[in-house]
Amino acid sequence: MANKMTWMNCFSSNRFGMKNTEKGVRTEYERDWDRIIFSSPFRRLQNKTQVFPLPEEVFVHNRLTHSLEVASVGRSLGKIIGKHISEIKEINSDETARKFYRNNLKNVISAACLAHDLGNPAFGHSGEEAISKYFKKKSNDDEFRNRFSEEEWKDLICFEGNANALRILTMQQNGKAKGGFRLTYSTLGSILKYPCSSSSSEGKNGRKHLKKYGYFQIDQDVFLEVAKELNMINDDGERDFIRYKRHPFVYLVEAADDICYNIIDLEDAHRLGIVSYQEVEDLLLPIVLTNPKEECSWVSDQLKELQHDRNEAVSYLRAKAINTLTLKCAEVFIENSSKILAGEYDNTLIEDIEEVKQSLEKINEVSVEKIYNYKGVVKLELAGFRIMAGLVEDFVTAALAPKKEREKEHKKVLELLPFQFYFDEEASDYSKVMHIIDFISGMTDLFALKLYRNLRGIEI
Repeated sequence: MANKMTWMNCFSSNRFGMKNTEKGVRTEYERDWDRIIFSSPFRRLQNKTQVFPLPEEVFVHNRLTHSLEVASVGRSLGKIIGKHISEIKEINSDETARKFYRNNLKNVISAACLAHDLGNPAFGHSGEEAISKYFKKKSNDDEFRNRFSEEEWKDLICFEGNANALRILTMQQNGKAKGGFRLTYSTLGSILKYPCSSSSSEGKNGRKHLKKYGYFQIDQDVFLEVAKELNMINDDGERDFIRYKRHPFVYLVEAADDICYNIIDLEDAHRLGIVSYQEVEDLLLPIVLTNPKEECSWVSDQLKELQHDRNEAVSYLRAKAINTLTLKCAEVFIENSSKILAGEYDNTLIEDIEEVKQSLEKINEVSVEKIYNYKGVVKLELAGFRIMAGLVEDFVTAALAPKKEREKEHKKVLELLPFQFYFDEEASDYSKVMHIIDFISGMTDLFALKLYRNLRGIEI
């Protein structure tokens, strides 16, 4: 029998890894935000590439600034939707539910937004593929391949940052507390964009929530615990694998991310001289003017006042466009709330805003042509691909060599592992590899580059 999810039972203030929590001035959901903000994995995002190489002279966004901006948009979406849900009759009559939606949904969404990119490795999206390169090259090596189950192998040949985010937030590292960050189940559920395993995902042409996967096999019990606590809807169709419908809050986190990267990549491209001011205005102004509360003459007057500072004019358009898309995504969520709650909504909120579809398509075309294929971006991706793939090869080769047969080089490589990533020599090969990937995926761009140079003898 399928789970019955309602607005009353899809949230929880309980913490993963903890049985009892102390009450304090802050709510449990506010504590989630604080725990993420003060964590090392979050700080390391400041030296992880978003899109453009991190330059010395012109400021562009990195993973940290992107996450903070997504959290800002997510907070607004959570506040709007929380107010709407709190006014539903049965919610309004229940004090716990009404307080959650009125006061805390915004904190859950903003905290999840902060955490949504924690699992992404160095060097942008090319880093994800690079981590798996070593295993893909081993696909025809039957002896090596047979060390892993079918499900484990799919994890390794297709590293997924979304699954890694859940792992970072929940795993117990050596010498650290059980439960990882010990976040509330509500926040953890809000980042499960793809609530399925690698073996049950449907790939790029599949349904939205099954295009990628959301947890590694090693973390399956963690995923199931979160799904059970939040009454998530099973989507296995009586088949022999595990997958679920998305949690409703995921759509708000996803929308905040979509809004930011669609708009802010343009702002960075303008600062770097890749696109002109006029191109940005032609792309963003039509979005702004779909907001009935914006007067065309007023916006035009503001842009005229800023004509001598084009960066400021672009910032103005960026702010207005983000505001418009935020309000419209909230409208789409409210219109489709019944489908979303039932797990029957198979789209993203931003894609269902009819009046901005054409503008967003144009932005995507310009982004692909001028931004994502910009020489500096391509060079960074190629460099990152080689660096991350090389590190995986060095460390995994050393880790999987039998302890008694390890060469001196293997031993020296493993001595570079920090204590929290040490693995049990009696553990499975899959478990050993996951400890190595935990280490490598958490590296910053600069640390990965320096270590790669060290191991290759380029730098001492």
